[in-house]
Amino acid sequence: LSVTACEPTATSEAAVMEPPRAGGPLESSSGARDRKASLEDGTVDTAKYVPTKHTLNAKRPNSLPVAAAEGLGLCTSQGDAEVTLRMGDSGLAAETPLTVNQMFVSAVERFGDYTALSWKEGEQQKSLSYREYYKSCRTAAKSFLKLGLQRYHGVGILGFNSAEWFISDIGAILAGGFAVGIYTTNSPEACQYVADNSKANIIVVENHKQLQKILQVEDKLPHLKAIVQYKDELKEKRPNLYSWAEFMELGRDEADAPLDAIVSSQKPNQCCTLIYTSGTTGQPKGVMLSHDNITWTALSTGRHVSLTDATRAQEVVVSYLPLSHIAAQMVDIWVTMRVGGATHFAQPDALKGSLVTTLKEVRPTAFMGVPRVWEKMQEKMKSVGAKSSTVRRKLAAWAKDVGLQTNLTKMNHEAAGRTPFSYKIAKQLVFKKVRKALGLDRCSRCYTGAAPITNDTLEFFLSLDIPLYELYGMSESTGPHTISVAEAFKIASCGKEIPGCKTKLHNQDSEGIGEICFWGRHVFMGYLNMPDKTEEALDAEGWLHSGDLGKHDDNGFLYITGRIKELIITAGGENIPPVPIEDAVKKAVPLISNAMLIGDKRKFLSMLLTIKCQLNVESGDPEDELTPEAVELCRKLGSNATRVSEIAGGQDKAIHAAIQEGINTVNKGASSNAQRIQKWIILDRDFSLNGGELGPTMKLKRPVVLKMYKEQIENFYKELATPTSPDFPLPAK
Repeated sequence: LSVTACEPTATSEAAVMEPPRAGGPLESSSGARDRKASLEDGTVDTAKYVPTKHTLNAKRPNSLPVAAAEGLGLCTSQGDAEVTLRMGDSGLAAETPLTVNQMFVSAVERFGDYTALSWKEGEQQKSLSYREYYKSCRTAAKSFLKLGLQRYHGVGILGFNSAEWFISDIGAILAGGFAVGIYTTNSPEACQYVADNSKANIIVVENHKQLQKILQVEDKLPHLKAIVQYKDELKEKRPNLYSWAEFMELGRDEADAPLDAIVSSQKPNQCCTLIYTSGTTGQPKGVMLSHDNITWTALSTGRHVSLTDATRAQEVVVSYLPLSHIAAQMVDIWVTMRVGGATHFAQPDALKGSLVTTLKEVRPTAFMGVPRVWEKMQEKMKSVGAKSSTVRRKLAAWAKDVGLQTNLTKMNHEAAGRTPFSYKIAKQLVFKKVRKALGLDRCSRCYTGAAPITNDTLEFFLSLDIPLYELYGMSESTGPHTISVAEAFKIASCGKEIPGCKTKLHNQDSEGIGEICFWGRHVFMGYLNMPDKTEEALDAEGWLHSGDLGKHDDNGFLYITGRIKELIITAGGENIPPVPIEDAVKKAVPLISNAMLIGDKRKFLSMLLTIKCQLNVESGDPEDELTPEAVELCRKLGSNATRVSEIAGGQDKAIHAAIQEGINTVNKGASSNAQRIQKWIILDRDFSLNGGELGPTMKLKRPVVLKMYKEQIENFYKELATPTSPDFPLPAK
């Protein structure tokens, strides 16, 4: 007799469960398998066989022993349900589960008078201590209750990072509702979907612009009772519309007892936060995160990256990435709270140019950047460097060579504790100055995640003595699953699991590549009101299937090789991961901003290309003018182009020839004829967030691009004959 892990059962006290053991349900009907290590060591090596292209969707375990599922299931799609926690016997996996309130109270007891949040208003510096921060969250919770927030209903938050955003988020949780971040770039209809799906009783907006989105769809939101605007004066008076001051006043004199009763009734295995996926295919899914998901992941992450407790030295982070995304929430709100760190809010135009100014003022001790942020810094530094004197350029080139070799030696543990004298000189003359210019002189941990990053960018920063530590995870794993750290760092690897988590590679091929699956207390509860989608993501043993392909090296480092859904399967049946080819083209032709490989169910590969251009300071939209670096590159290639429109569609012969030469170079390295790019086109504008081609973390939205540029793509394949490139025959095997 067996039941599925997600089968709804009666509620009970927070239940716990350990991962399936060797010899248990992980054994498939094909019999016992050799393993690299037991689950206790963090990896399971599944069967040694070569799957066909169809086996990535092979049947997953479909039953769970009744004893393990007794009382509660591991997952649910009901907002008011409880789940079994994936507790372990020892170590961090066995830590006592906490609610958000319990974690916050502990932080106040330990760090009460330390700065928790800080920001600039004009030239004036403002801040809140942990004690003031908690008091404000309780006041906001009382105000939400007074406005009619019901248990397990959402509080939507639509705006740029601020103290009010954090206070609304935690206030919603304390009051028994769901904290629901809404992307600031969402259309009114997308806002409506999230608000309706989460049964939002209250929506907190930043300003008049965001308010208008909600007012446009207000009559389609039956659960909505009030709107709060936290920045700027209200431009109009409406029933149930409040300024931030008016909102906070509502709860200021309310009694503690009703709120205390709600807080004390909360359990670690209940939902408190909804993270909406960006919805590249179909409607966004509401990822339900429990109190334990958040409080435990914050603990494990802080320990893994060795953050310092504020009583010894306070950590400082800058908040600027979208808080509707789990990565920003985990870093800016929760991990920082666990260690008593201070979060400083950047300006709303951070990604349009002011971020480095803020970094220089704040000098964070840890910094998280999505790949596009690091790429922009790299482009800017290269542009400045190109204008330097010959002596300065030679010095920088020498220092970067020393930096890269020293760090690669250190990474491979070949140095035996010795640091070359040349490195010490390079550090004094170049590296320290670069860090100071970026505001990273105190920053011992620089992270990248949320989207793939190129080796070129990783090596560029490593050569400047700034190793970028990769994080890997997803909304469904409450953010991080693996993180690189100084003592366990390999370029292009996303590191090892945070403590208490396990990885399994499902259906490995002959090269050891399989689907990456997660186990741990960071694994989400399920998708709100989507039982089918929940069961697609979580198999019956409770493993989260990421949809990503990866492999481990001999030292347990995880490498991502692609996404199952992104895999291009050509008409000839060849599986091709697009990212390595796209990265190779961008490296071969530095003029290119974005590259997207086409070829699924097609006879050959083609590619869409965009050119590096200026961004509009206000909107962030791509403009026609090339970046200074791009203009410089054009000059070197014999072109006088200063605009994208002068290059797009193959108008500029010198640029066209240079791109073809770069693509020929990439094609020479192809392992088969099917992996060679046969056709390409330069589009007349770069991909962007507002354009819809990029997601909130600047990740390429492939299905959207395929629709938007359908005509250009179809033109690639109009000829019946498959093109060949006789100039570049494949090397004999």
